Amino acid sequence: MKRWLVWLPLCAFGIIVVVVMWGLYLPADRTVYSAMAGKPLPAFNLPPAVAGKPGLSDRDFRQGKPRLLNVFASWCIPCIAEAPQLLTLKAAGVAIDAVAIRDTGPAITAFLRRNGDPYARIGDDATSRLQLALGSSGVPETFVVDGQGVIRMQHVGDIRAEDVAKLQQALAEAERGE
Repeated sequence: MKRWLVWLPLCAFGIIVVVVMWGLYLPADRTVYSAMAGKPLPAFNLPPAVAGKPGLSDRDFRQGKPRLLNVFASWCIPCIAEAPQLLTLKAAGVAIDAVAIRDTGPAITAFLRRNGDPYARIGDDATSRLQLALGSSGVPETFVVDGQGVIRMQHVGDIRAEDVAKLQQALAEAERGE
């Protein structure tokens, strides 16, 4: 019996090493998802972020047609990477509105000039109040909002080419009321 007890600490150490190695090999998904999926957009009314484009309010999403709500910033590198996909979605007839997070009008204008402008409206969220109310963990982030203003899907991170079809499908499902 005493011989077995001598090996107990070594076995315990081995189990700890295996658990740590497993955690390093298969890290947990640390993506922060919004609890707002399936719920109406919070009430908001944002002023225009740039000249020549209207601001944005929750009423704009209750017009009967699904839309994308893109949370972005001109200082965001992944936002530049997703710009071509947003232009592809716009060319396919998708209505896209945006919330500019902690940004300035001239910087946003320059960003849109360089990367294209897929947005119908851009609201200025200078204090990140709407971003926090949406449960958004960062930029970029995109929400599929149905025609009644209910968030149907959240896409965390930049939109890549392989994500375009998924977003179009989510918009089609939102239009059908699924």
